[in-house]
Amino acid sequence: MANSGAVREDGSFLSRLDRDLARLERVFALVSGLAVFSIMLFAVVSVTGRNLLNRPVPGYVDWIEQLMPFIAILGIAYAQRDGTHIRMDLVVGRLKGRALWAAEILGVLAMLALMILLVWGTWAHFQRSFDFAAPLWSRDSTIDIALPLWPAKLIVPMAFSVMVLRLLIQLAGYSRAFILGLAAPVAVPLIRSAAQVAAEEAEALNAKGG
Repeated sequence: MANSGAVREDGSFLSRLDRDLARLERVFALVSGLAVFSIMLFAVVSVTGRNLLNRPVPGYVDWIEQLMPFIAILGIAYAQRDGTHIRMDLVVGRLKGRALWAAEILGVLAMLALMILLVWGTWAHFQRSFDFAAPLWSRDSTIDIALPLWPAKLIVPMAFSVMVLRLLIQLAGYSRAFILGLAAPVAVPLIRSAAQVAAEEAEALNAKGG
């Protein structure tokens, strides 16, 4: 499993693109966190209403279904930028220099191909649900309280499209590192050893205590 990586920044065009996209990724991650908080509130209100008033939140399951794409999908590009997705790197972790960057390029290309296909497929899925002529612009709805499904379906291709942009930036960063033989390129997560991560966490704790 890879440790979380730091992303170097400088004044280059690629680094500026990285920082600009990171702002959008942080907004998406914030919305995802708010969705988690909303589910917690729904649970508290629903359980309290059921036990005290015998009136749970109407359509509780429907609302949870609507919020799940926000929780599961919106933060993927944010995690990809920092290199905090779980991955197996028994081989890649032993590589250095151009061999490492070549392996990272192959990995990013595979992810990019998959994400492009997912954008295409999820957008088609959204289009089958959305219709300006239908009530609430929706051809389908949830079972209990008939919430339109297209907003939740739209979130998925939106998040995947941001992921595609993130992978394109990382592909450029790794390719630049491979061509120029860079040791610490910008706009890509630099994987740190367990010792480095532990030292940084200890330093952060000391700073808070001190």
